[in-house]
Amino acid sequence: MSETKTQHVMLITKDMTIGDVVQKYPNVTETLLANGVHCVGCGARFFETLEMGFKGHGMSDEQVDKVIAQLNEAVKNIPVQGDIILLTENAATKLKEILKQEHKEDHALRVQIVTSETGNNYGLDFDKNINPDDTVIEAFGVKIVVSAEFLSAVKGARIDYVDGENAGFRISNPKTAHGCGCH
Repeated sequence: MSETKTQHVMLITKDMTIGDVVQKYPNVTETLLANGVHCVGCGARFFETLEMGFKGHGMSDEQVDKVIAQLNEAVKNIPVQGDIILLTENAATKLKEILKQEHKEDHALRVQIVTSETGNNYGLDFDKNINPDDTVIEAFGVKIVVSAEFLSAVKGARIDYVDGENAGFRISNPKTAHGCGCH
């Protein structure tokens, strides 16, 4: 039996500015403060990188790497927000697994609206062709493509993957009256 290892992408790196990190991931503020970086609210946050801030507070390279790992651990399950769609790490991991199984690693996930007798639902498909009017979002190493005609309808959607008895992709959107469970 082979063991599968998941490699986590470093969302936060030591060369990012403190202001960018706090703006993108507000939940890391406590971790920064707990590690002595109190410049989350001062003017230095706009130009001072995490590494500069940590070293300015007396940390060694090893300590900087440890805190960067803590910060990444704190944000690893937070959906990555593109301008249009949120994709969870679970969904991205499952999508990459399916793409590999189907030998479609060079494809993107196309999200669209499908009209049926029961109303409008989200449609998911793998697509190698990206059109000039498509919007492309990349999160956790997965490309998501939305055509211009569906852009406003999918804006704010969250794609997750749930394991278990009713395993499958779940798409929810706070703008719609009800979510969609795609299996």
